[in-house]
Parts: sequence; structure tokens; C-alpha cells
Amino acid sequence: MEITELDVADDMSLRAVYDLERRACLLGREDQPHWSWQEMSGAVRRPDPGERQYFAVGRDAGRVVGFGAAYLGMHDNLDKAWLDVKVDPPDQHRGHGRALLEHVASVARDAGRSVLMTEALLPLDRLADHRTRIFAEAAGFTLSNVEIVRLLDLPVARARLDAWSRQAAVKSSDYRIETFVNQIPDNLVPSLVVLIGQLQVDAPTGDVDWEEEQISPERFTEARASLVAAGRTMYETVAIAPDGTVAAQSTISVPPPGRLDASQWGTFVHREHRGRNLGLAVKAANLRAVQAAHPEMRRVKTQNAETNDWMVAINVQMGFEAVEASAEFVRRG
Repeated sequence: MEITELDVADDMSLRAVYDLERRACLLGREDQPHWSWQEMSGAVRRPDPGERQYFAVGRDAGRVVGFGAAYLGMHDNLDKAWLDVKVDPPDQHRGHGRALLEHVASVARDAGRSVLMTEALLPLDRLADHRTRIFAEAAGFTLSNVEIVRLLDLPVARARLDAWSRQAAVKSSDYRIETFVNQIPDNLVPSLVVLIGQLQVDAPTGDVDWEEEQISPERFTEARASLVAAGRTMYETVAIAPDGTVAAQSTISVPPPGRLDASQWGTFVHREHRGRNLGLAVKAANLRAVQAAHPEMRRVKTQNAETNDWMVAINVQMGFEAVEASAEFVRRG
């Protein structure tokens, strides 16, 4: 197998990688959500300005058989890198995955990264012995964290949404709940990015400790514009404190036409504003807005660390059902 850097401007090569990634990701989990070509190509060609991306493609006799990726934050957590490797199902078990993994790991090490991480979606009942875990551990990775992936069927009855909002309002009546589509008012962005930056510090992350993410308003605005350019519609519901700052947020990404599954991204409450049901308030309001504007959506996906009791309890209350595990692995040195 020959490994070269992927030219993301080459439509044919990038499309071959997307098709391979889709086949590999959906193997054995064919009914699970997966991003579209439009979303993938948009993310690769217009990445987060605070992150460096490197992509490698593996070819056997000119045919694409696998790819690898390294994602390196440029403003914080400079000891860390996320790695990803996929091999076409017919070409697995031939050493291609290990070769690609070591290739992107070397790129990360050359950039000074000593904490290498990767993740895999696994059946809940095969977490201990799935072949992907065996592959990761053979390559020197250890299990560091487990998040549970949950799906909620849509639409949710309006009466249930109303009940959640009333429940949340008992403790959060001093806060203003507002929903924005794609763009956030300039006066809210500074406190919103501070809040989002705290997420990876406060949320359970297993055996890996994280620094607070440094997100400038400019980086946030550019990253959000990239998501919209890739065909996503971004719903952001925030709880605004009496002093005008963002105290809680919840994000849902609605995919381009052709997909029927939305993605619940981060929901987070500022450390100083917890205990007021703000998490439930912003999640319920955001879901209400998405359902009203996109009645074609049939389910929404979310995931949280299994040790995040607070957020797990909200998801269970709202009817999210566990479908698989997102296992995170780490290798140091």
C-alpha cells in the first residue's frame, strides 16, 4: 500500500475517500445516522480556523483502500491530537489500518503531540471485545472514556415540550430563553464562546485532562459560517442571564436536504448558573424550534459520557434511547 497526503481539492479522490468512509462507518450499523457528502466535503475544505487537519490516503495498485486523519488544535491543548483511520471493508485485516494509523500518528508526533486519541462507535454489548477495540489496544491505545449515543424519535408531542418548559421555568424565570438560526447576535458571542470553551474542562472526559478551549469571537463566527456553507442549518438556543451574558446554550445541527436525522451537539450550563433547570429549558426550546421549522426530521442524535449523570438524566426524561457506545482511546508518548 502506498500512503500519500490527500489533495482535498481533488473531487475524485475526496469522493472516493467519502464513499469508503461511509462503507466502513456503517458496517454492522447500517441504520445509524451518517453525514452527507456535502457536509463532509465542506468540513474538509473549509475547516475550523483554530484547527490544523491532515489527511492521508492509502492506495493499493492505484485503488483507494483506506484513509487516515489527524486533527490538531492550534490555540490550546497543544500536547493532543485526534486521529481517525478507516479501511474499506473488503480490504480490512491486511495491515492497512495499522500502517495508516502509524502514519498519521507520526504526523502528530512531529507536531509535538504526545497524547494521541481516537474513538470508535461500538455496540453496547460488545464494548469489551469488539474487533475495533482489539485493534486499538494492539496499537498501544487504552480505553479512556465511554459516551453513550442516544436517539430520540421525532416529532415530540407539543404537550411534552410545553411540560418541560413549564418545569424549567419554575427555577429559571429570571433568564430569557432565545433561539437563533445560523447567526448569533454580536453582543452575545463573547460570553457564548467563553461558555463553550469551558465544556471540555467541566464535562467528563475519562483519563484525559483538557485545558479550557480558546475560542475567539472571530473563530466562532468563521466556524459557524463554514457549517452553514456545508448545507447545515444551525439552531442555537441560549439562556440569557439578567446581566445580559449567556448562562446556558444548546446547539442542534439540521442536515442538508436528503437526511432526516438532526444532531444535538453541545448543551452546557455555566458553572455559576447551575441548579436552575437551564439545561432542560434550552434543550426543550431548541427542539421546539427545530420541529416547527423542519417537520421532515424523524430523529435527533446526541451523546454524553456515561458518567455525566446530570445530562443523562435530562436525555432520559426527554425520551432519548441508548443505541451504541462511543469509545474513546488514548496513547501517550
